[in-house]
Amino acid sequence: MTISQGDQIPDASLVEMGADGPAPVSIAEKTKGRKVVIFAVPGAYTPTCHSAHVPSFVRTKDQFDAKGVDEIICVSVNDPFVMKAWGEATGATAAGITMLADADSSFTKSIGMEFDAPPAGLLARSKRYAMLVEDGKVTLFQPEESPGVCEVSAGEALLDNM
Repeated sequence: MTISQGDQIPDASLVEMGADGPAPVSIAEKTKGRKVVIFAVPGAYTPTCHSAHVPSFVRTKDQFDAKGVDEIICVSVNDPFVMKAWGEATGATAAGITMLADADSSFTKSIGMEFDAPPAGLLARSKRYAMLVEDGKVTLFQPEESPGVCEVSAGEALLDNM
């Protein structure tokens, strides 16, 4: 079943590349008592993700801060080494966006957002979405109908509905 507004974020362990290497991150702990934006992409360095989705949150980071958002998290079914490099390449890391790897797609599957696109070489990936999570509860959820489109899940679109 796909997660929706009003649902609690399930606990899942994602991976962040830290100074000492990969480290587990509990998404439930990250959102507990905080206002957090989570957006997901089908793959690091893929065209729409790289040129539209991540840049939309880099551009709007200050506006989210002004609305009291504690953290913006980008999730992708990739490894933490790729997510670190991609965060640096897009300017997301410099902007203060947290890049988390859902290496085994367990978080993505737990919220019902997994998909496969074998012709593109994408297996067990995440559908594109953006959500606002307040104290572990999804208060706004904006999934895209197509993984190649970044409209309702862009930073600007999420801000418009907050």
